[in-house]
Amino acid sequence: MPDFKNRLTKPLSKLWLLALMALAAPSSGVAADWTLSYTADGQPDIEGIWSNATQTRLERATDLGDKRSYTNAEAAALETRVKAGMERSMAPSDANRAPPADGNVASAYNSFWLERGSNITLIDGEYRTSMIVEPSNGQIPWRPINERRPSQLSRWLAMPGVEPFDGPELQTIGERCLLFWDFRTSNSSAGPPMMPMIYNNNYQIVQSPGYVLIYAEMMHDARIVRLDAQHRAPHMVQWMGDSVGHWEEDTLVVVTKNMHPQQSHFGSSENITITERFQRTGEDDIVYSFTMDDPSVYREPWTAQMQMKQRPEDRIYEYACHEGNYALGGILGGARVQERESSEGTHADR
Repeated sequence: MPDFKNRLTKPLSKLWLLALMALAAPSSGVAADWTLSYTADGQPDIEGIWSNATQTRLERATDLGDKRSYTNAEAAALETRVKAGMERSMAPSDANRAPPADGNVASAYNSFWLERGSNITLIDGEYRTSMIVEPSNGQIPWRPINERRPSQLSRWLAMPGVEPFDGPELQTIGERCLLFWDFRTSNSSAGPPMMPMIYNNNYQIVQSPGYVLIYAEMMHDARIVRLDAQHRAPHMVQWMGDSVGHWEEDTLVVVTKNMHPQQSHFGSSENITITERFQRTGEDDIVYSFTMDDPSVYREPWTAQMQMKQRPEDRIYEYACHEGNYALGGILGGARVQERESSEGTHADR
């Protein structure tokens, strides 16, 4: 059993018309006057800074059933509504307004900081209703909860005598500033898979002979894909797994295994195998897809697709998670104070 406590921790009308005009003739995603270029060592060129920000959700709304794509008009209406909402939320705030009545200070984290994107994913001429394309209902094919392998964190918390704030390992990897981890979706933006978050959805891809490096802005994580190699021994686990890639014509295929047991994506276990595909379809477009295969959690493998849009004028800044990150030390320190006070109170009663 890990010794959690003794580990050291660091203390609308015009807008509607324009949208309809833009969506009247959806592109297949391949520019007619664009030709794929290659790196000096012969790899299809996918270098650059890319963003996967989108309004398309991972799982399809259940009322849409097997509806894989929106009509042009439906997509236009959705994007117009999103953009109008973003404009409203970006309007100057009233400095004299009353504080939230429910005490929710998280509302102070306003839209200035957010970068969710306003577009609906367009792939092969389809405005997608969800990222998930297999199974056809657009839902994660979960096993019944009592049949799923619990995560490492869940197994630790189930140990006799272990309390939630006994040590840093019992907090999420995001709270520990190891990788950005979205508690709402149980997923990391660094990946794999690389999922869009509320902001900082940028990635830089760098190619060199025998390698492809994927640098995630959130939280400055670099994943090195070894080309035409073998996976390392299963006990050699890594936070982002062991990624090995190869080219299938113009598509980079990356297979990742040996995920760190404290890492989890959509409830996956350390048994997960993730297969990603990067296909550049235009000057500013990559179609990114991934398949999640974990029989201990899912009934069957499932596959999702999204767009990555190039941002040639952008640069990636350091996301320094641990600068001023007093929360984790404060949480654990507070728990120790509570334990001490509880112990002193118990002794005083004797």
